[in-house]
Amino acid sequence: MNLAFLRTLRVQLVILIVAALIVAQLISLWLFADERSLAVRAALGFEAAGRAANVARLIEEAPDDLHSSIIRAANSPLVRFDLSDEPTVQHLDHSDKGLVESRIRSLLNDNYSRDIRVELHDIEGQILPLPHLSQGMAEMHVAMMQGELSAIEMNLSIAVEGSQWLNVGTRFERPPIQWPFYSMLTFVLSAAVILIAVLWFLLTRLTGPLRRLVGAADRLGRGEDVDELPMIGPAEVRDLTSTFNSMQDRLTRFVADRTRLLAALGHDLRSPLTAMRVRAEMVDDEETRESLVASVEEMQSMVEATLTFARGLAGSEKPEVLDVGGFLEDLRSNMVPPFRLEKGPSHDARIRPHALRRALRNVIENAARYGGIARVSNQIRPDEFIITVDDDGPGIPAPDLERVFDPFFRLEESRSLETGGHGLGLSIARTIIRAHGGDISLSNRDEGGLRATIAIPFAGDQSMNGG
Repeated sequence: MNLAFLRTLRVQLVILIVAALIVAQLISLWLFADERSLAVRAALGFEAAGRAANVARLIEEAPDDLHSSIIRAANSPLVRFDLSDEPTVQHLDHSDKGLVESRIRSLLNDNYSRDIRVELHDIEGQILPLPHLSQGMAEMHVAMMQGELSAIEMNLSIAVEGSQWLNVGTRFERPPIQWPFYSMLTFVLSAAVILIAVLWFLLTRLTGPLRRLVGAADRLGRGEDVDELPMIGPAEVRDLTSTFNSMQDRLTRFVADRTRLLAALGHDLRSPLTAMRVRAEMVDDEETRESLVASVEEMQSMVEATLTFARGLAGSEKPEVLDVGGFLEDLRSNMVPPFRLEKGPSHDARIRPHALRRALRNVIENAARYGGIARVSNQIRPDEFIITVDDDGPGIPAPDLERVFDPFFRLEESRSLETGGHGLGLSIARTIIRAHGGDISLSNRDEGGLRATIAIPFAGDQSMNGG
């Protein structure tokens, strides 16, 4: 699965903001559930305290023979009462007891003359529903609590007249965390509004100019003509676009000035060289005449090669989408003698056919001249296509594998001036290939001979279309 889209700025910002919204919603729900739990505990505790105070008042005001009836009437599945001589609460150990005790005293109009004991504690481990519930009510209770039963038990012991104690016991469960429908709907709508109405608009204003800038930079690096980019987007993107436009203008003027300089130099040199050639022909001594003519011709050839190299740097040819396999087959049929071509996988690529054909000719002719034979093959990688040119020659010393790409550099042995050339073939080839966004490298093969590896990426194909 290709997950490259996850590395884009647009997708990463969307994921980041959605994750932040989800975390914020979870924290909000957690705080809501905690507040809700505290509110339920307070309400149930105060309700049980109120019932206990009312039952204590009734017992003190009613005859003794009605006490048992009052206790039976007060008992319920939620609260149980008992009248005995001993308190069930022996000690006080919870900070919440003060609120419950104050509630009872206020209902009994008591000013701390009565002994009231309150005990609150969590019930550990797996618990059952409230005591005294029927089987059906217990099952309904478990369903309402979503199977998550955790409870706090409150026991009260209130001193009543006659040296007796009214013992009260109740239990209330913490409500489970719930996901209210309207809360979730609010979250979804908020996220949709942020992503669609605000976030997506802002990201488009940010990533759109950046993508155009990437495409323009790639095309400029390939030597294509690039129109000035529009100044749109946030201030930082506008500054970046302005800097790119200025850089492009300076580079274009630099290359144009250098090309004009070389063209003018070549034009100015042609006249004196032609004059020298005419005068050399007038020399009477044949040997001297031939030597002078050969020197002048060599100088003219070097001037033409230099101008050709400069024109190759200018790179004004428009790119085309061509099949790599067909392109190599067409190149093989047009070269004399034709090189050996090993059929490989094919793939469409956006290239400058005339420039790339010239670069490959230089490399292949170099291999055939110094290695006796040229074998060409191609292969496809995920992001680029590879063309290899092998020969069976003596190879190149390791220190010179890079130096041979320098303009006018010639090896002293098998690749010297006597075998032809001015040392610009590989320089021109590398310039053209790098203008395609790729590169060329040389290596000596283990079995003997030299290998030229040409790598041209597919990554720039789409960017040439305008990004």
